Amino acid sequence: MKALIIEDEPQAAARLQKYVRDIDPTITISGILESIESAVSWFGHNPAPDLVFMDIHLSDGNCFEIFDQVDVDCPIIFATAYDEYALRSFQHHSIDYILKPIKKADLERALSKLRHYVQNSPDETVASGGVTDEEDGAIGSRRFLIKVGAKINLIRLDEIAYFYSRDKITFAITREGRRFPLNKSLEALESELPSEEFFRINRKFIIHMDSIGTMSSHTKGRVKIDLVPPVELETIVSTERSPHFKKWLLG
Repeated sequence: MKALIIEDEPQAAARLQKYVRDIDPTITISGILESIESAVSWFGHNPAPDLVFMDIHLSDGNCFEIFDQVDVDCPIIFATAYDEYALRSFQHHSIDYILKPIKKADLERALSKLRHYVQNSPDETVASGGVTDEEDGAIGSRRFLIKVGAKINLIRLDEIAYFYSRDKITFAITREGRRFPLNKSLEALESELPSEEFFRINRKFIIHMDSIGTMSSHTKGRVKIDLVPPVELETIVSTERSPHFKKWLLG
């Protein structure tokens, strides 16, 4: 595998190169570039590498200017001291987004993602979507990726009001009322979500406590909930879950 490093800090580039060599000696570093200008020239005269390690702030500007001038059609691992570009990075074949100073464990995780990317078709990987995060599917990081068409969205778990299933498709609804299809079942989500915040009220809904608007008594000891934001489906806590639901409300 051939990799290119785009990094304007010599010490950071040398550290990254050493970590790569330690983790996977089969990766060959094709070059180390320090600027947008040199990167644009390199991509204009060389075939795309198998992987690019890319800093965001370079000596002559923001790395995203590279994509405005040349096509970079290969996986990228972004490494930067700034976290505000994470969402934008996933619009450019991003495999991972590592914050500096780079830790060896973070790089190992990113390269593991790359191997997963290479071994699977694009429709089955992080790059093409579904629900995932830096642990390849677990929600422990409290953020995950959702792809809709060609657009990849970085969503924080605290943005989610509730999840529901309809016509065998699972959806996440944000507090602002945006709806995203997921590639996970409610059963899978239920086992990963923090139980103090989310509760599965019936076969079709997992709700966040803050999404509860009003509640009212229903037949057979059940509880009817008006969710915020509202949903067109009826949301009633099932009979078998109602006792546990009331305990969950009280903490």
